[in-house]
Amino acid sequence: MPSSLVNTLLATLAISILSLIGIFTVSLAQETLHKILSVLVAFSAGTILGASLFDLLPEAVELVDEHLVYPIIAIGFGTFLFLERTLYWYHGHGHTHKLEAKEDGAPTKEFAYLNLIGDFIHNFIDGMIIAAAFINSFTVGLAAAIAVAFHELPQEMGDYGILVYAGIDRRRALIYNFTAALSVVFGGVFGSFFIGTVENLAGYMIAFSAGAFMFLSASELIPEMWEDHDTKTTIIQMGILFLGMILIYALGLVFHHE
Repeated sequence: MPSSLVNTLLATLAISILSLIGIFTVSLAQETLHKILSVLVAFSAGTILGASLFDLLPEAVELVDEHLVYPIIAIGFGTFLFLERTLYWYHGHGHTHKLEAKEDGAPTKEFAYLNLIGDFIHNFIDGMIIAAAFINSFTVGLAAAIAVAFHELPQEMGDYGILVYAGIDRRRALIYNFTAALSVVFGGVFGSFFIGTVENLAGYMIAFSAGAFMFLSASELIPEMWEDHDTKTTIIQMGILFLGMILIYALGLVFHHE
């Protein structure tokens, strides 16, 4: 079994398990949950932006023809913009909308199932991104996996809450959310086998991923940070964001490209 497939399986399985974290958030006070999510969103924005700028983007420029690399990066950005404006219109990635859903009243079950469909597709794409990154090198794969993992944490907390408040009992909500999260494993396995069959597809996927990660960080997660208008909170969040970027940069120095 290729090492890239093993690494992809381990990373995606670990990420899918993160979906179970939602059960621990239901009993938390609203203020406590908001503080936790505020930190996670800031760190997630930093790791995703760092992975895009320090790992995915340089690799894309190196692997893909210069006339194609930037258009592909733009396509990645535009694709996730389109998904966010359509399929994820009620799904979202940040925590603020999910907290509002809890406060303003229980969403309908149709809303919950739409959330699951969006989650499944998004996680499948994440799995392919991780597979393409590990095929290229362990360093890029690790950076992508960490970025996806920290992006999933706040999302999975909110997703579980949406299912419970939609009237689905906690046990079934946990099973549904975990099932949707498993699609990251399916995407990883599919990507590991499919990407290798098309010449330089890994390079194209990495370029696509660079644009997608830029969108997730700059257009979704960072704006979520500005929901808190407190100066002290803003400074802390900015520090956490840069900490996430520094972590990804440091990983690139420690784990040199294969």
